[in-house]
Amino acid sequence: MSQIWSFVIDIVAVGLLVFGLYFPRHRRRDLVVAYLGVNVGVLAVASAVSQTSSGTGLGLGLALFGVLSIIRLRSTELDQHEVAYFFASLALGILCALGRPNWISGGLVALLLLVMYAGDHPRLLRGYHQQIIVLDSAITDRVALLAHLEQLLGARVRAATVQRLDLVNDTTTVDVRYSQAPSGVRVPVSTGAPR
Repeated sequence: MSQIWSFVIDIVAVGLLVFGLYFPRHRRRDLVVAYLGVNVGVLAVASAVSQTSSGTGLGLGLALFGVLSIIRLRSTELDQHEVAYFFASLALGILCALGRPNWISGGLVALLLLVMYAGDHPRLLRGYHQQIIVLDSAITDRVALLAHLEQLLGARVRAATVQRLDLVNDTTTVDVRYSQAPSGVRVPVSTGAPR
């Protein structure tokens, strides 16, 4: 009976993770089935592993680890928060399959959901942004680059990494981390080293 409750806890938890947190915030439908499939697959395999004798369980556990390490999360472009949701989905399946007392599993599941809720909350650090920008000029001077980016974005540039400088086609590709100024506040253009 305890295992049935663990399965119920897992299904409710992954439902909250996917349909309560991930999809309403990010709207990427293709990852919904991936998160659900990974969770239920890991739950089934880890549950089977936990029911076997210790020697066989260890071998199956290593096989499970090998299978999970083969999964290519980067087959399509994934952001870091999407990788975090993959890990949370895996962790929920493993936590609920290990056969711990329900209050321990339930507490760890609740903690994981709480961390994902808070860490991916839209209001957390909402003034900070990241963007890849392709400029239509090749800018080799770092100070001039930062000043141009701040003027272009109307924001304070916190970090800028040049990914590609093409002197032939006269373009600069930059990974920019910046923070928005409050409405009505003019951002002074920096003339010194980056902050």
